[in-house]
Amino acid sequence: MKTSRSSMIPFFGLILFLGIHQATAQGCVAIRHFSSCVGNTLENNLLGPGDIQIGSNYRYFKSFRHFRGTEEEPDRVSNGSEVINHSHSWDFFLTYGISDRWYASITIPTVINTRSSLYEHGRDERNTTFSRGLADIRVGVGYWLFDLEKHQNGNLAVGLGLKLPTGNYNASDIFYNVGPEGGPQVRPVDQSIQPGDGGFGITLDFQFYQKIAERFFAYGGGFYLINPRETNGTRTFRETLSPILQNEAIMAVPDQFSVRAGFSHSLSNTISASLGARYEGVPVKDLIGGNQGFRRPGNVLSIDPGIAFMKDNFSLNLNVPFAVRRERPQSVTDLETQQMTGEPRMGDAAFADYLINVGVSYRFARSKVKVDPELMNEFNN
Repeated sequence: MKTSRSSMIPFFGLILFLGIHQATAQGCVAIRHFSSCVGNTLENNLLGPGDIQIGSNYRYFKSFRHFRGTEEEPDRVSNGSEVINHSHSWDFFLTYGISDRWYASITIPTVINTRSSLYEHGRDERNTTFSRGLADIRVGVGYWLFDLEKHQNGNLAVGLGLKLPTGNYNASDIFYNVGPEGGPQVRPVDQSIQPGDGGFGITLDFQFYQKIAERFFAYGGGFYLINPRETNGTRTFRETLSPILQNEAIMAVPDQFSVRAGFSHSLSNTISASLGARYEGVPVKDLIGGNQGFRRPGNVLSIDPGIAFMKDNFSLNLNVPFAVRRERPQSVTDLETQQMTGEPRMGDAAFADYLINVGVSYRFARSKVKVDPELMNEFNN
């Protein structure tokens, strides 16, 4: 029996929920919005020769809870000194099926960010800085290790991508009470709301699914962004806050990572739900290159529930991971300052409580593949 690839979409969509949304880390820890280079949902990559998947993913978070290590500093919220970031991002992607197992993808991200703080504006009044525009475009290829027709109950894909420095990494706005004679001054906005990072990057990623019972599947995946460039030349002005922060005067171009796994259940032929966990963040040290310059390393562990709708070639999904553990470890520059002054030093970072992901996509399917009719009947029960 031959069945079109488009008729397999409900089958794959139900077992995979919304695939592997390789989203950015939450809050100020992540230098900026980022996702994998080879497709944003797993079903996007289950393509035959000539198949095309187009779509968009929207993400939002508000970071405001400050942590040093794993300890929260609740007084920052109670006394009104917290830093508040609002981050909106849209990924527009296209994935093309080169063969039954090879696929290629391009992701064009855009962002709108705001950052409200006291300490960046002379500490006496709260003001807001703003950034928006194109972020860093990603292109890549992926490969399913096992034949999709013979291994419909489970498979593993690996991918390799390139991040291009298309986003502005020196976006600026007006900062108040910090210029000459206490007036306003145009400065680069904080690292956490810069649209780009200024470096070419390489991404390594993987994704898998495995049937564990009727209508139940396990899924997982993740990426690691390698940023060889050490710093991008953009000034932070942190040395104006304190002379001991001279080693944090220029922005770093750090690595970034995300891992996600869980279980999905088909509630009907068009609706599925999932529950999983994700772990993501910015490491203290990069895999390649130096570690100088200012960065906020950190990581977030989140519980990741969601729901998805898929009918014919159309899919819509929502998931809302909420943080259960947040950590801002000691950075390389923190340690340098501690050794120089002899005083303990660990910077803080603001994190979000939750992240909202909404994705929509449409598939233009052209290929034909063989599918075991008994297997198809099993998923259509």
